[in-house]
Parts: sequence; C-alpha cells; structure tokens
Amino acid sequence: MNKARVVSINMGYGHQRTAFALKSLALEGKIVNANDYPGMPEVDRVIWERTRKFYEFIASFKKTPLIGNFAFSVFDAFQKIFSFYPKKNLSKPNFTLKNIYSLLKKGWGKDLVGRLSGKPIPLITTFFTPAFMAEFFNYPSEIFCVICDADISRTWAPLKPRESKIKYFAPTERVAERLKQYNVKPENIFLTGYPLPLENIGGIKLEILKKDLNHRILNLDPRKKYFKNYKVLVEKKLGKLPKTPDHPLTIMFAVGGAGAQKEIGIEIVKSLVEKIKSGKIKIILVAGIKKKVNEYFKNALKELGLENELKKNIEIIFTKEIKDYFQNFNQALRKTDILWTKPSELSFYSALGLPIIIAPPIGSQEEFNMRWLLKSGFGILQENPAYTNEWLFDWTENGYLAEFAMQGFIEGERLGTYNIKKICRG
Repeated sequence: MNKARVVSINMGYGHQRTAFALKSLALEGKIVNANDYPGMPEVDRVIWERTRKFYEFIASFKKTPLIGNFAFSVFDAFQKIFSFYPKKNLSKPNFTLKNIYSLLKKGWGKDLVGRLSGKPIPLITTFFTPAFMAEFFNYPSEIFCVICDADISRTWAPLKPRESKIKYFAPTERVAERLKQYNVKPENIFLTGYPLPLENIGGIKLEILKKDLNHRILNLDPRKKYFKNYKVLVEKKLGKLPKTPDHPLTIMFAVGGAGAQKEIGIEIVKSLVEKIKSGKIKIILVAGIKKKVNEYFKNALKELGLENELKKNIEIIFTKEIKDYFQNFNQALRKTDILWTKPSELSFYSALGLPIIIAPPIGSQEEFNMRWLLKSGFGILQENPAYTNEWLFDWTENGYLAEFAMQGFIEGERLGTYNIKKICRG
C-alpha cells in the first residue's frame, strides 16, 4: 500500500480532525503537526505560537460586550471570503498571503520540509501553510492540500497559482470553482468531498453508516410523519427499518477548539433536565482536550444536581490526547441523533445522516459553511437554547430533523476519504 506524509497543525480541531480521517494513509500511522514537532527551531515555534494564541484570544474575546465583536470583525477582515458573484479573477494575493511568503523567505518551515524530504512520497496537508512551505523549499514529491470548509479565502491558494504544483482536494463544487477564481490550474483541483472517518462509514457499501442511520431515523421521526411521505425513498436507501431504536434520542453538543460557546451546552441541559432524568433523552457534551471546558461542564452539572446522570443520560467527551478524543468522538457519533455545533468542519458530518443544529458561526469561513448547510437542506439554525424542551420536540414530532438527516445522507458526499486515497495511490 502506498503511503504519504500526512501533515496538520494543532490549532483548533478542524485540521487535525481532517488529518485523523486519513491516518491509514500516513507513513507509520503518524500525523506530523507542522507547528509542533520534536526538534523544531525555536524561531519557527514562536511564529506558530503567536498565531495560535492570538486566534484563541480573539475567539474568546469576541464575547466581550461591544468591543469584542468589533475586535473580531477587524481580525476576520484579513481572512474574508468575497462574494462569488459576479464571477471574476481573484488571483491578486491578499495581505495574509504576502505575509506568509515573507516569512518563508526568512526560512520559516525550511527545517520541517528538510525533515519530511528524506523519503520522497506524496505529502498531504490539511492546512495551506505547510503546502506553501513544501513547495517553497522544494519537497521532492507531490504536494496535496485538503480543504476543510465549504468556501475559502484567497489565502488557501499560493502566491503564484499558475506556477504552483500544489494539488487540492475540494470538499464542494463551490470550493473547486473558487480555486479557479484564484487562478489555480484546473488539473490541480480534485472534487473529492470531505474525508469522513471510515469507522463511521464502513466499506464502499456504507454498512456501518446505514445501520446507524436506520436507528437514528426512528428517533428523529417518532410519529412517522416523514416516513409516511417518503417510505419508498427511505427503504430504497436504507432497507427496512428496525421496529425500535437501540438508544434514546441523543443530542451531541460540540464545542470548538478554542472552547467557545460552552455555555450553550449547559443551556441545553437546563432546558431538558426533566427529560434527561426520565431517560427520554441523552446529552453528550464535547469538551475535546480542553481541561477548562471539561471542568466547566462538570461544575455546571453539579450545580444543577445532575452528577448522578453522568455516564447515564449525560456524557462528557474529554481526553488528554487528541487521537483519543477523535476516536471517542467518532464512536459516540454512532449513537448520536442530532449534532449541535457551530458550522465548522463538522458541517460535512451531515453526510453521515446527522442533522445539524447550527450554533452561531465564528468568522467568515463558518458563515459560508452555515450558508452551505442551509442551502443544501442539511441543517437548521438553533432557536433559543433556553427553550430547547419546546422547539426541539416540535421539530422531531413533525419529522423535520429526519428530513435533514436523509437529505445529508443522500446529497452529501460520503466517500471523500476513499476518493483521496484513490488519487494518492494513482
């Protein structure tokens, strides 16, 4: 089996989650973090750390009344995605891109590329900067860049796109067309879909995915309103449904890598206390690898008198290691019916037949992910979390969320991981 260098960055979860889905392609099963590897020159580490700390600060500072939103809007302007229409050439590099290349000229990333170049095999990165580094310092094999959003800013394409050998895996048609607007050569663009975890799919025949969705549909459509209208479609795609679900209605609320929006998770729990205690609903709160978020969740549950519900009808996903987090997260998804999250890379998990309840987006890219989810019919904007006990059950009783689940399963691209593997292996 052909192998590749799989490179990510540990800033937030999006790029690492994307790389984790491709771990079977990685040389020795190892994913390299471009911003955090043994022997990294201190000067390189300082540049990466400044970027990470600033992003986490600005994401948290956004909640500060009045000045928070203003400060974030200034920051977000540097990664702005321009309107797609009218169609035009957008190849002119922006400030952020020029700054990246000025740092490359000073040697940023040279050490990383030198270490990776010892074995000339394809390099797959889930962030644009390592791709630029690899090309700038003459990595001796193919360079692939996996895109993690439904639309992208100019920063994703290299300084001189027509001269570049970087190849892109696009998750959506819009991304593929956007790359062309940035003057990337069409032969360097592959419309693959986003790489989803194989443990949630099964083989090409989607054995695991279909089995899980069979039970999910029962929870999302308890009065069978959706099923009555679309029985032929459901049974054609999934086969005959089981008589009863194998788990209670389960909501997963996922916090982003910067720990933003954790308060929403507790608002959901407060609203659903009685249904949680009665076992009618289960809540999974995702703290990821953030100790402070885990402690926040635990303390809040204690104040609500719900300690006894932990490991029963409330679960917190928290681990010290990122790989353990992704494994636990993917396993928990199999018994999850509703994914409630801001529109990050998790938007693409709608293709697993998971309806997305959309928390407020943070930043330009997430706003475009939100638009994509809504236009595609894969998700819906959250109502006030304090009244989840009212509107959520209106939605399930009318079959709305079952419709989003089936729409995502049918129209979403589920085989991105297989498509990427196929291209990399020639």
